[in-house]
Amino acid sequence: MNIKHHYDPAALRTFAKGLLAAKAVDPVIAETVADVLVEGDLLGHSTHGLAQLSSYLGSLEKGTMRASGTYDVVSDFPAATTWDGLWLPGPWLTKLACDEASRRARTFGTGTVVIRRAHHIACLAAYLEPITSDGLVCIIQSSDPAVRAVAPHGGTRPVLTPNPIAMGIPTDGDPILIDVSMSIATVGMARRLIASGEKAPFPWLIDGKGEATDDPNVLDDDPQGSLMLLGGLESGHKGFGLALMVEALTSGLGGHGRADRPENWGASVFVQVLDPEAFGGREAFIRETSYTAGECVAGPSRQEANPVRMPGSAGLRRKRTAIANGLVLAPGIVDALMPWADRLGVPMPAALPT
Repeated sequence: MNIKHHYDPAALRTFAKGLLAAKAVDPVIAETVADVLVEGDLLGHSTHGLAQLSSYLGSLEKGTMRASGTYDVVSDFPAATTWDGLWLPGPWLTKLACDEASRRARTFGTGTVVIRRAHHIACLAAYLEPITSDGLVCIIQSSDPAVRAVAPHGGTRPVLTPNPIAMGIPTDGDPILIDVSMSIATVGMARRLIASGEKAPFPWLIDGKGEATDDPNVLDDDPQGSLMLLGGLESGHKGFGLALMVEALTSGLGGHGRADRPENWGASVFVQVLDPEAFGGREAFIRETSYTAGECVAGPSRQEANPVRMPGSAGLRRKRTAIANGLVLAPGIVDALMPWADRLGVPMPAALPT
């Protein structure tokens, strides 16, 4: 029988912070990284929560992620700034960018922070709710110029990454939290399937010849396969176009990307915050977003047992349940972290009583 262990989210944050601190990560940075990773799991993005921590610890050990320090300012204008992240932990840099973009948005109506050479930034949706709770709109985009996992539409050679886009939209109830990749699935999900020996639920990859497949192992074939673009073989030009937009707004605006041929796993990041008060007004904005959300969920569903829901609603429901009853971690996460816990002398939190 597969027993699902529940963990106190606060204990998991303490555990993650302890592992990072044991690798000499600055305490403030460690706390932010731990918060972002656990938030990803709370929202159900289990491939981009604590599942990433083992890789982060490995990067710290290899010296490809910096444990302390700060970013360099590349350029600075009233409503926009660009930072060189210098391979500091991506969740910390992105949280700082969200705070800075929000501060500028309250003054200028909009604030944008672009980061080059950040380390991996985890789950994009994990940054949104604090911003929407202030009545602001947030857009986050990310790419990794060192990774090739997605072929251009009509091609067979991987060039791009999944290039996710996230957006937080306040309403008079739960916010709308969008977090989607420009490929049908992520590298993290494919790697999880490879590790478990499973196939994809449907053909959301292409092999090295460009044929659709459900076998995630094609990512390691020669010639290398890739993740299928959003829109599939027939309409992948849509995902391709959006992926190129992300490349331009992250690596392009940051002034560092694929043309530099970086080898370090990491991220180019675009964070933009908008204050509706500077446009049609916050009250009018909330009225419009709330009405549209209400119309969407009030309409008939194609499947009666599966009603229409707004993006992020299932994640917020999972979060509330996990806070009340404990968080169930996806298979493999504890197994990956236990060796680090043993080596670094950080005890794994005890599971909650069932």
